Order: sequence, then C-alpha cells, then structure tokens
Amino acid sequence: MNKIFRLICIGLCLHVNAIAQTPKSYTSSEILLQLKKLNVLGSVLYVAAHPDDENTRLLAYLANEKLYKTAYLSMTRGDGGQNLIGDEQGIDLGLIRTQELLAARRIDGAEQFFTRAYDFGFSKNPEEALRIWNHDKILYDVVKIIRMNRPDVIICRFPTTGEGGHGHHTASAILAQEAYEAAADATKFPDQLTGNITTWKAKRLLWNTFNFGSTNTQKEDQFKIDAGVYNPLLGKTYGEIASLSRSQHESQGFGVPAQRGAAIEYFATIKGDAPVNELLDGINTTWNRIGQQDVSKTLDSIISNYDINSPEKSVKGLFYLQSLIEKIQDENFWKQKKLNEINQLIIACSGIYAEATTTEEKIVENDSATINLNLFSRTKLNVTDIEASFNQKVFSLGNVASNKSVNQTKTILFDGNHGLSEPYWLRYGKSEGSFNVPDTLFTGAPQNVPIEVEFSCKIDGQFIRFKKPLQFKYTDPVKGEYYQPVVVVPLLTISPTTAILVTSNDKQVSVKTTINAFAKINVSNIALKNAVNENNQPIEKEITKDLFFNKN
Repeated sequence: MNKIFRLICIGLCLHVNAIAQTPKSYTSSEILLQLKKLNVLGSVLYVAAHPDDENTRLLAYLANEKLYKTAYLSMTRGDGGQNLIGDEQGIDLGLIRTQELLAARRIDGAEQFFTRAYDFGFSKNPEEALRIWNHDKILYDVVKIIRMNRPDVIICRFPTTGEGGHGHHTASAILAQEAYEAAADATKFPDQLTGNITTWKAKRLLWNTFNFGSTNTQKEDQFKIDAGVYNPLLGKTYGEIASLSRSQHESQGFGVPAQRGAAIEYFATIKGDAPVNELLDGINTTWNRIGQQDVSKTLDSIISNYDINSPEKSVKGLFYLQSLIEKIQDENFWKQKKLNEINQLIIACSGIYAEATTTEEKIVENDSATINLNLFSRTKLNVTDIEASFNQKVFSLGNVASNKSVNQTKTILFDGNHGLSEPYWLRYGKSEGSFNVPDTLFTGAPQNVPIEVEFSCKIDGQFIRFKKPLQFKYTDPVKGEYYQPVVVVPLLTISPTTAILVTSNDKQVSVKTTINAFAKINVSNIALKNAVNENNQPIEKEITKDLFFNKN
C-alpha cells in the first residue's frame, strides 16, 4: 500500500478511537446474567449488508434474554454511506462506521464480524453488487465465518427477492443462502477445514421480515416472538437497550427514542424446517448437547447458590467448573468458548481490577516506552504470585492485600513484531469492490487484535491467566479519566498538506508537505526527486541541516 496513505490511515485511527474505552466493571446482576449464559449452548448469526442494517432489538433479546451466542455479520463497513458528523468519505468513513458498530455491540451484547466487501455506494441490483464485490471472494468469507461460529440458526435482514431495495441488501441475503449450503459441503473451500474449523450445517435459515414505510413484508402466519420484554437484571427492556445501541450510528443520524412494551418480530423460513415455539426449535442448547450432564449440574448449583452481595463466594465453584470442562475430549468449539467465559467470570466475581497503561498515546516502532502495570484487589480472597508478561519478559508484582494494589513501571522496547497500527484490511489496498487480505486468519475480524499484556496470579491458591489491552490513560480536565488504544507509529512521516490537487496535462503543480516526527531526531539530508520549487524550477536535491523535530 502507498506509504503516505498508510500513514493517513494511522492518523484516522487516532481520530475514530477518540471514544473513551474505560475498562469494563461488572455489577452483581450482570455477573448473574453471565453465569446463566454459561448454561446455554446455542448460537445465532444475523446477516445484512451495512452497519446500521442490523436489528439491534432482536440482537439484544437473543444475547441477553435467550442467552445465545449472538453475532452480526455485516458484508461491508459502510464506506459508501452518508456522514452527518464530518467530511470523511469512502475508506475513512468505513473506519468510523466500524467503530460505531463495535460501540453498538458493546451495548447489546452481540459479537461483530465483517467480510472483505467494500461499500461502493448505492447498487441498483444484486448482480452488480456481487460482480463488483467478487462473488466467490465474499462467499468464501461468509462460509468461513459460519464454519468458525457454528450458528444453529442464520437470520437474514433482507430477502433475496428485492424488497430490501438496495442491491447490497439483496446480495447479502443471496450470499447467506448460498453459504448456508456451502458451509456444510466439504468440497467448498476445503482449505478452510483445518484446526478446529469443520463443515457446519445450520438448522434453519430465516428472514426477519419487516415493515418499513410503504413496504410491509410481515404476515400473521409467520413465526413470531415478542422481543420487547423487560430484563430486571439489566434494568431495561430490549427496546430501551436497542435505542442505545442504534444511536451509536452517529454518522448516519440514527439516534432513536427508547421503545418500551411489546415488540413483535416476524420470521419467514427460507431453508430448513420452520420453528414452532422457539427460534432454536429442535436444538439442544443445554450441556447435554455435548454429553456433559455433570457440568450442567455443577453450574446449576453455582447459580442457585450465587450471593449477589458476595460474588466472590462463587469463585471456588467456578474453578471447579473450569476443571470439569478442561477434561472434555473431542469437543473444542463450546469447550473453548465456555472456558473463556469462565475465566472472565472468575476475575469479575473476585473483584480483581488490572490494567496496563502508558502516558504516551503514540509509541514509535522500534523505540522504548514506559508501561505502568497495576493490579488492585477489591476482594477478601487471597491474591498472590502476581505476574505480568509482555514481549517475552515476565515481571513479578508479588502479592496484594485486600483493598490494596500492586504497581510496577517498566520501560519496554516495542520491536518490529508489533507492526504499525494500521487497520489490517487496508494493509494491502483493495480491488474494485473488496479489500485484499491475504491472511485468512483475519477472516471476519472487526479490527486488529490490540497490543496486550498477560497477567497471572493465584486466587485462594488457584492459578489463572488473563489478558488486558495496553491503553493510553489520561485525565481530561472536563471529562475526567479517559482510556484510548495505544498506537504504534513510524519515526517520521511526510504527508501533503492538500488532499486534492487539480492540474492539466503536463502542467507542474506545487505540492507542500508536512513532516511530522514522533521522537526527537536530527534530519541532515532530505532528498527530493521529480519535484519543483515555488518558482517552478526543478529540484533534484535539497539539504536541510540540523533540523530538529520534537515529539509534540
């Protein structure tokens, strides 16, 4: 990719990540909800074309009421949409809308995935969309995302028959229908079938019918559920949660009022047998699904004995539950997912707070930076043998008393292994209608994996590991404590001060550039080729001596 463009992308990442990302702390009621979710082994994938196409109320209901593993697959990142909050368009807008969508998922509790498709603007028909996107390339992504997530039910926002209007909308349904079959066929994209990824056949493919203005596709003989119920553990109806989630799409002007009361969702069956009582009719969503009755009994006991005033009392039972699940043979999908959930719950129940922060938002590649390691114990449990590891270096933080913290400040070299902080889907540019991402390990990922520090400790003698993102922490005099992702940048960048220049054939133009340095350096020689000065005289080499740039 063009180096200047890559550096512009790095700068835009700083802009779109400006929303504070304070570490999440869980209330007792939220912990109880997650304990109940441990007992459910069901999965749903919702499919549409753009950010803001998803039904946030239904996602919130499925993730928090039915407690299913719930995810939204958006074909594009919304690069071709409108922008009511700035002048960014195209790829720049796609970066913003990606973050808006992730902010929505943090509220409604669903996961987020994307394909490599580029939103090139309004499409007249699905044939045009699939041709420009490269049908086989995007189908590959959808199939792999299905195989990786094993949804029991796949739900489309739009039909294949065109009532969705936009060609991208219809194309998303066509791809979902094709992928529903292809994911179960070992002859389709066989290179995907490695490690824990296997073929997968969902139980059914549904269309979440709608009533948008003059287009009403809902019928009373369709399967229906009420997604507007109240969740006392969250203190909101799913209509209220949905309004908060949908209002994250600020660039699209989608701030909406909270809805309270019954909200009926309608579904037409496209493939598979039709549901009668539940969306996941015919699916065993208990631990009996993988023959683990003992796990279910243990978890039932933990939930029934949960003390909302003392969540730490559940830690011992969760460690035992973890040991049971680790012994499961020949099952990796639900095993690994539930082990990850248990790990997070042990930390939440124990009241441990850990963070890894810097005082510098931008860290120069191959330069050193200061990292602050902190672990605070808000529990009466014994927390000992605390360690933190980063860049293959392990730091001992010792033990911590109740309601106390341990801290260490370390200077760490950020070697080339971390790479520059550029969105992975922009690293190799794009074709006409899709991004070029040769590394299939990124398939579906909403964004880069953050730079992380791994903590470990013993809680009442039981060993646990967990990771925390490295974040830039600062205090705003108006808004208070803020956290933002750390960005790895090059030592020096050169960029034009004007984004667009217009010239006729063979006419030279003057280009002014800005040189930015992210560390103190001495520039003694800058060579320019095929350039002219302000008098339109050719410049082959220009030397500036003792030119210093400061980090700010």
